[in-house]
Amino acid sequence: MYDLGGDPFSRGGGGAGFGQGAGFSFTDIMDAFFGGQSTRRGPRSRSRRGQDALVRLDISLAEAVFGTTQELKVDTAVICSSCQGMGAAPGSQPVMCETCHGQGEVQQVQRSFLGEVRSVRPCPACQGFGEIIPDPCRDCAGDGRIRSRRSITVKIPAGVDTGTRVQLAGEGEIGPGGGQPGDLYVEISVRSHDIFTRDGLDLHLEATVPMTAAALGTTLKVPLLEADVIDPNGEDAAETWVDIDIKPGTQSGTQQVLRGKGVPSLRTGARGALIVTIAVETPQALDGRQQELLEELARLREEQALDGRFQPGHRSVFTRLRDAFRP
Repeated sequence: MYDLGGDPFSRGGGGAGFGQGAGFSFTDIMDAFFGGQSTRRGPRSRSRRGQDALVRLDISLAEAVFGTTQELKVDTAVICSSCQGMGAAPGSQPVMCETCHGQGEVQQVQRSFLGEVRSVRPCPACQGFGEIIPDPCRDCAGDGRIRSRRSITVKIPAGVDTGTRVQLAGEGEIGPGGGQPGDLYVEISVRSHDIFTRDGLDLHLEATVPMTAAALGTTLKVPLLEADVIDPNGEDAAETWVDIDIKPGTQSGTQQVLRGKGVPSLRTGARGALIVTIAVETPQALDGRQQELLEELARLREEQALDGRFQPGHRSVFTRLRDAFRP
């Protein structure tokens, strides 16, 4: 105002002043800063995107490893069949809001030391929609959606694990006003198996063999996880097990790694390994003849009285450092 030749402190409001007669508005200031564009946004749409939904699915280890297809019952918001998402009762239509005249916004004028400051806010009568539904749909109460239970088919890829989420685009909640639906996320929970355990892409299995078999050596038939999904009497029955060699003198804790018998990667599809840990079982109940034979074996091997083989236990880092600097 001063640059235009006016006096900003003049009671008469000389020039283009901020005085009462000037009517300088906050909207005019925003228009000046943003290239003369109006700050009005107009009425907002009743149709909005729906929320995402989450359901949890329990599956077996074999289903997680090889994949499966499941049918789920989900309870979500769906479009109202009576009003087709419009929110108005059948035979009626929304009408223009008389408060904002369909603009969805109303102006509010406040006086301050700067003069009149006008601001724009959503219309309280129509909540910014620009129209009012005089006769809402009785089924959805004007929301355009209702809750309903429906069935969907979910394909679970091979290699999922507990915590994996499978995204189904467009299967979530229908938005208000019949808006675009959100996504549905299926969170996987894998049940524990009787004999197999999982570690990443590897499967672990413990095989118990008698002491004599570990000493003499043998061939052991090891089950595969495929046995849970393949018919044992079918053509592929041979793929449900594999033979491994137990070498003579095998010790308890020995591991054999079977490549390509584990869990497939979600990205590459390459399978991990099946790791078989051998546990040597020592007989607990011996009859007379068995005890005589073992005693004879002990005499032949000169193992009647053993001094024992001892190894140092675990030492901490500080203990190893201390021993390293000792003279």
